[in-house]
Amino acid sequence: MGLIFSLALIVKILICVGILSLFICVFRPRDKGQPYDDYFFTLNEELKRYGPGHPALVLDLNRLDQNIQTMKDHIGDKGRYRVVAKSLPSVNLIRRIFEQTETNKLMVFHQPFINLLAEEFPRAHMLLGKPMPIKAVRVFYQRLKPNNVFDPQKQLQWLIDSRDRLEQYLKFAEQNSIQLLVNIEIDVGLHRGGIKNIYELNGLLSIIKERPEHLTFTGFTGYDAHIAKVPPVLSSQKSAFKKVLDIYRTFINYGRKQYPEMFSRELTFNGAGSMTYQLYQGITDINDISVGSGLVKPKGFDLDTLKDHLPALFIATPVLKRSRGLQIPFIEFLSPVWGWLNPNWKNTFFIYGGYWKANYHQPKGLYKNFIYGYSSNQEIATASNRTGLKVDDHVFLRPTQSEAVMLQFGELIIIQDGRIIDHWPVFNQQQREPSNVKSISENLAC
Repeated sequence: MGLIFSLALIVKILICVGILSLFICVFRPRDKGQPYDDYFFTLNEELKRYGPGHPALVLDLNRLDQNIQTMKDHIGDKGRYRVVAKSLPSVNLIRRIFEQTETNKLMVFHQPFINLLAEEFPRAHMLLGKPMPIKAVRVFYQRLKPNNVFDPQKQLQWLIDSRDRLEQYLKFAEQNSIQLLVNIEIDVGLHRGGIKNIYELNGLLSIIKERPEHLTFTGFTGYDAHIAKVPPVLSSQKSAFKKVLDIYRTFINYGRKQYPEMFSRELTFNGAGSMTYQLYQGITDINDISVGSGLVKPKGFDLDTLKDHLPALFIATPVLKRSRGLQIPFIEFLSPVWGWLNPNWKNTFFIYGGYWKANYHQPKGLYKNFIYGYSSNQEIATASNRTGLKVDDHVFLRPTQSEAVMLQFGELIIIQDGRIIDHWPVFNQQQREPSNVKSISENLAC
């Protein structure tokens, strides 16, 4: 009787093991590892020969130039394009874009960069991409070199989002006997700030009209990033875009009717952004189109509205160590199991640096390991045998954005036709803030 019971138990166990094995085989992750494609194989070899041996940001000029041409084809009139400086924070990079697009217009989002760009591009015309605290306005004027060709009273539009901010700016202009160009931020549906109706607009325009010696109205700015990711269950992109245009045109039409003298000259009606600029093709009343990140296309910009742009910016970092399997502290006894459960955990790679706003890109099949955890010093990545990755090879990641990531690595490594041809500094290397701000302009009222 006991023998029969034991055999029955063994059979049940074998059946359970078989079912579990079948379940694992069916639902086990497939091997996603692949070696470098030709592009990244060539780039890896170039960096192993001539690269810095530490994490670096690589910019491909061939792809950048192709994206610039794609953008120009969509925008049409070259006078419409404005370079978003925060997303392309390198003087050399902006200079190349200026040359190829024949523009001199910038959108700027950071006070130190306003001073930097005024010095580097004294003929540029700037529009602030967000409202600056009045202290930032003071600091800009304090740091503006007196012999600079750049004239903020003709070349710099400050963004105004409320009556209170406009009154602060007016007081500053009065105290310093200067004139400020003011562009009004309007809320076209993103709800990140800006005026919401014509009553608020009327209040701002009436103040500007009354004080022409200190304030000049220069136009509107309406940012519409929300329509690029509209949930289909709530709205279509087409109807969301139409709503943006309707709101924008309501402000324009009201201004033209109630303040014809202020709207009779050429004004800046800024809109779009990398995610939406292609929607404005043929929309002529929005005469100022901003594009930045779309020219290098980080991972976060993989959208239908940018499907004809190419990724041009990559993090490249060397592999420091490789080990077979996955060993987790305190549960080392499970090491032989991980690779069986998931073939993409058969190899462990420790890379130089990590924890960036970025996703693994090449070779295919690399993964951050949530069990081991993350590190900005030596990030762990796991992969199958099929990647062929070795120590001293490079792992390539795509940044999810450009503006913050491009300031983390020092110089950009510039490649063309698969070869390193130059190194370009980024803004934080070029900006040198004075030790004593007030000494630059003692007469400025604070």
